[in-house]
Amino acid sequence: MTYHQRLWDIHTGTPHPFNDRAPAIDHGAGRPSPDRYHSKAFADAEWEKVFARSWLLACPLSDVREPGDFAKFDIGPESFIVVRATDGSLKAHYNVCPHRGSQLILADTGSIGQFTCPFHSWQFALDGQNIAVTDPETFRPEVLCHDHNLTSLRCEEAAGLVFVSMDPGIQPLQQWLAPILPQLELYDIGRMNVVQHKRSDWGANWKGGVDAFAETYHLHAVHPQTQCLMDDRTQIDLWPGGFSRQFVPFAQPSPRFPDQQGVNAGIEIMLKDAGIDPAQFHGSAQESRAAVQQAKRQRAAALGLDWDKFSDTQLSDSTIYSLFPNVQIGCHPEAVFLHRFVPHATDPNQFTYDTCILYRHIEGANLAAPAWMGLGADVDMTGETRPDIVRTALGEPPELGEVLDQDSELLPIVQAGARSRGFRGPLWSEQEARLRHFHAELDRMMAAD
Repeated sequence: MTYHQRLWDIHTGTPHPFNDRAPAIDHGAGRPSPDRYHSKAFADAEWEKVFARSWLLACPLSDVREPGDFAKFDIGPESFIVVRATDGSLKAHYNVCPHRGSQLILADTGSIGQFTCPFHSWQFALDGQNIAVTDPETFRPEVLCHDHNLTSLRCEEAAGLVFVSMDPGIQPLQQWLAPILPQLELYDIGRMNVVQHKRSDWGANWKGGVDAFAETYHLHAVHPQTQCLMDDRTQIDLWPGGFSRQFVPFAQPSPRFPDQQGVNAGIEIMLKDAGIDPAQFHGSAQESRAAVQQAKRQRAAALGLDWDKFSDTQLSDSTIYSLFPNVQIGCHPEAVFLHRFVPHATDPNQFTYDTCILYRHIEGANLAAPAWMGLGADVDMTGETRPDIVRTALGEPPELGEVLDQDSELLPIVQAGARSRGFRGPLWSEQEARLRHFHAELDRMMAAD
């Protein structure tokens, strides 16, 4: 299977509508300047023209389900609070007190009845309205005539995810997400809960992270251990607005892998995850992916799950979406991976990689987490307890698992090369079409007035 082929539905033998190719988008063969990866001036303009004018993924819906639930979202030089107000609506505020500028919230998530400034105890309702000024009689009336409520910003929810935007005139979220929203809604992300959340600082530009996660071209070189169970040449789809999608087939070897027939240890793990005893499986490596799809479909039917809405490829593979500017979502019926590439506030040679896993617990099903999720036995899969965010500073091993740790080691090397006067800009293959598409949208926004 090559990257330009359509994925077929195994149990019907015909293309499934979910797998339909998007209309082709050709951005030509331009070669952008490499200063976008290291220039402070470019990064400053990027913040104002891209991040300040985009929808930004703030948190999953599970973090703000009930009135009083809040999540803090930090990106670049800004910090925001997303909160479920007492009337059930979602609100978002800049995490700053209007009195002297102190941040109000320091915790990542939690539940609260009101906001109280830690500096002078000013109080604010969840909707951002000021409800108490400490010692108001000591202020001149003309001082308190100024607006002293929290500064709010756009906040909307779609497909189980909460987004904010600093641009008050931005188009509605669902309109922006329209090219892929029906696809994301199939996964019921709003019914999933965070079971793992990690943040690590990497020595590279945030776009280097986006680039690395938007292609499988590097797997054979950087992650050769994946070749026995993951196809790295597959379908890519592009939509206007910087959206893209790529299918990554699991439970079958890459065409680069020498043994195309033997059921190796990696494929055995995938079979076991689907409820198949590898010792009783007598097919080849070329048949294992279809077996996983059929087994998962049968198990879903036995559990009363509405998985008929999924194509076979969705049952076995990772369907990876890029949301401009800095989000990628790896979708599976059981779980999703949220990846955010968060720009550093001042240094274009650093970013924070924020990744969390959301899992849908099925009461009474007694299903173990799939091995590909890389979760330890101590992880609470029920979603009843929101795990703390595990942080890793720059230079420390991020302990994200073998594959992601390899990326964290490689990207600073790529970043160092991008700063060389000998590097004249990237040259993209068709396997890297998602990168070209991302940078075309970046250039469009940077050029806008």
